[in-house]
Amino acid sequence: MQSINYTRADTLDTAVQAFVSAGASARYIAGGTTLFDLMKLGVEQPQHLVDISGIEGLDTIETEGTMLRFGAMALMGDVADALSKLGEYPVLSESLYRAASQQIRNMATVGGNLLQRTRCPYFRAGNGVYPCNRRIPGSGCAAIAGLDRGQAVLGSSQACNAVSPGDWPVALVALEARIETFGPQGRRAMPITELYRLPDNRPEQEFTLQTGEIITAIVVPKTAAGRGSTYHKIRDRESFAFALSSAAVALDVESSMIRNVRIALGGVATVPWRAKEAEEIVRGRDLTPELAMEAGRVAFQNARPGHHNGFKIELGARVVADALMIAAERSRS
Repeated sequence: MQSINYTRADTLDTAVQAFVSAGASARYIAGGTTLFDLMKLGVEQPQHLVDISGIEGLDTIETEGTMLRFGAMALMGDVADALSKLGEYPVLSESLYRAASQQIRNMATVGGNLLQRTRCPYFRAGNGVYPCNRRIPGSGCAAIAGLDRGQAVLGSSQACNAVSPGDWPVALVALEARIETFGPQGRRAMPITELYRLPDNRPEQEFTLQTGEIITAIVVPKTAAGRGSTYHKIRDRESFAFALSSAAVALDVESSMIRNVRIALGGVATVPWRAKEAEEIVRGRDLTPELAMEAGRVAFQNARPGHHNGFKIELGARVVADALMIAAERSRS
């Protein structure tokens, strides 16, 4: 049995100090719904856990003013309920309600959800069973020449094609959210897109957080496009399953013309994927089913399928098209 040191921090400063003092073997723990799973699988083997769940002020949910602001320790279920009552940003509430189970949503935090690690079966297999560059850098990637049905068709590299698993991050990318952090160098803020790294030749470096840095809040600008939005998710079964393909779409429609549009993709890429080329296809035009389908195909024009996941290209294009039509309908109501 492996012994683990444990520190329960009551402030951000004490949390960061404990983490830095413990060194590379330290991990923060909040809801624990991801970390404990990875510890059981041997993917994560921390020697020191720093519990940040007791730090006051990190679980606030603010919906007044010009921004939505969610403390990183706010629970997924609580945020989904608050957004549902607000009734103005369905892309956000839907991405949370369609993630995991109710039990998980009542434990998992919105900040921790941003840092989920991939569900690639080769990554999550036992140590030494399959080569995986995310677990053991330089060991190779079994998925590239193996069973790759669930792997990415966008943003992959010769070192890794593992899919980014989240729903919530995809919706946040579509609404151009920012995250706030606290670490050894103090506070900073960044667009959520800058949190994630493409695998390139260093897939073990998934996030841009500095050593000991904690996500403290998520900030989303309020826009008309957020009100006419949807999170459309297709999966093997209706509940408790990760996306084969998903699309977060937000539209600002005047009369029948699309003034502004944002499209992000999930289940098909190595990071939450912004489909800017598809946005350009529909911006400034009247949306029709044919135009929506064209935008969907443009979103996947640079896709690179493997042996078994080529179906994601057509599926993904249709998911984007359907999401555009759903969001357009909502923007008119």
